[in-house]
Amino acid sequence: MMVREVMSTGVLTARGTDTVRSVVVKMLSRHCGAVPVVDDGDRLAGIIAVRDVMLPLYPQYGDYIHDNVHSRDFVEMETGYPEVLTKNVEEVMTRNPLTVSPDDPILQAASYMGLKNFRRIPVVERGKLVGMVSIGDINRGLFFAEQEAMLRQARF
Repeated sequence: MMVREVMSTGVLTARGTDTVRSVVVKMLSRHCGAVPVVDDGDRLAGIIAVRDVMLPLYPQYGDYIHDNVHSRDFVEMETGYPEVLTKNVEEVMTRNPLTVSPDDPILQAASYMGLKNFRRIPVVERGKLVGMVSIGDINRGLFFAEQEAMLRQARF
C-alpha cells in the first residue's frame, strides 16, 4: 500500500509571514497538531507544530532546570506565551522537514515517523505539498485492507 492511498489532501497550510497566533487558532479549531508552511508556489518551506510553539518558552539546552541553585520559575516562564504568539511562523517553524512521496510504501513512512517520534509528516511531489500522512492514516489503511482481505476469504 502506498502513501497516496491513505494520505489526507486539501491540507490546512500556513505562510511564513502568518502570525503564530493565527496558526494556533487554526490548529485548535481543526484539532490539528502540525501545519505545513508553504510559499506562494505551494512549495513546502517548513512545518509548524504545537511543539514549535511551546519550545520558545523553555530554558535553552544545557540550562539547569531542576536544581536548587539554578531553578526556574515555570509560572513566570508561562508569561512569555503571549510574546511567542506575536512572532511570525517562519521564526519558530521547522525548516526542511522530513517528507515522503505519494509513491512511498506506507510502512516506510511509518518507519520514519517511528524513528523521529512524529505523528504526521508532509507528502511532497516535485517539491510541492500534496498532502499529509499521519500514523492514524496508516493504521486505518492497514486495518481496512486487512478487513477487506478477510471478507474476500470468507466469500470463497
